[in-house]
Amino acid sequence: MSRLPERADAVVIGGGVVGTSIACRLAESGVGTVLLERGALGSGSSGTTAGVVRTYFPGNPLISSLAVRSLAAYRSLGERTGTDLGLERIGLLVLFTDEEQVRDFRQTQDAQRAAGVDVELVTAAEAARLNPLVDERTVLAAAWSPEAYACDPAAIVRGYAALARQAGAALHTDTPVTGIDPDGRVHTAAGSILADTVVCAAGPWAGTVAALADVTVPVTTYPVEMLLTDTPDSAPRTTLPMTIHPSSLRIRSWGDRVLVGMGRPAPDETREDWLRRVAHHLGTTFPSLAGRAIESGWSGDLDVSPDGMAFIGRDPSRRFVYAAGFSGQGLCQAPAAGEIVRDLVLGKESWTDTAGLSTARHLGAPARTG
Repeated sequence: MSRLPERADAVVIGGGVVGTSIACRLAESGVGTVLLERGALGSGSSGTTAGVVRTYFPGNPLISSLAVRSLAAYRSLGERTGTDLGLERIGLLVLFTDEEQVRDFRQTQDAQRAAGVDVELVTAAEAARLNPLVDERTVLAAAWSPEAYACDPAAIVRGYAALARQAGAALHTDTPVTGIDPDGRVHTAAGSILADTVVCAAGPWAGTVAALADVTVPVTTYPVEMLLTDTPDSAPRTTLPMTIHPSSLRIRSWGDRVLVGMGRPAPDETREDWLRRVAHHLGTTFPSLAGRAIESGWSGDLDVSPDGMAFIGRDPSRRFVYAAGFSGQGLCQAPAAGEIVRDLVLGKESWTDTAGLSTARHLGAPARTG
């Protein structure tokens, strides 16, 4: 644990894909930046996802616009650093099982396209062609977005961390934050550092970190578990797209196996009952997977907001900026979030209207106290 400098223009708390993206953007803009990570870089929610970056987020063109911008930034990141981010186009298939879902898609399609999203409505038969495991009899239609890519989240974190260091940022791992004073002094076991601006990108710990500064960021920690099952022998040897069912079940190819996600058990549900529920939805939507053994892949925690949309903004009464509550979508939005936070720290107008990302949408607009 290395000694901290006495002060910094900005202290970023959290060393996942969001935090390293922010540190990179700040440092490259000439902001003296120190990043503090409680464990290893990328050891939090960045390593908990299904490893997919996509541009289409049903019903939320604002988040889709962040994702479109972020995908372009990832391509640039790979070129700038020479890092293989593992980007492999797999596409995204969102299944619809009732007419209301189809109507909702049609109502928002123009807004999605205006945000830069390539997405179209396809028939059930076409959905089954795109993912041969889908039983077309169980769906009415689907949204198909080709701009979805498998990726290596750890490589993305390394890439942004390398650029941040090259631009002069200091990154300190194994340095949990223990306190934040009203004047911006951040305390750790390695010492204290006075920050002109504190940036909270602490993922599942964001609410706790914000509370140290007497700031409310209404995120909760949500545990998730990713599962694995075998690909049926009868299935075509093609890469399966990320496929999302209205039940929240999602699958995609994972090497020669199938990755399965559906959160974790409800508070009143045993893990065995949850696994039976997963198996039921899996077998109904993808009949060739019925009865197949399901194994635990990995688990972790996500930072979740009440409406599933990230909070990115600045506290009205102090120099405290937050980027949290990404609800499992941080990998898709991190580069754009880094740009928004950079502009908030510098007091510049952002490339997009960010008013809807503030915590004010849930807390109301608090009065300024200083």
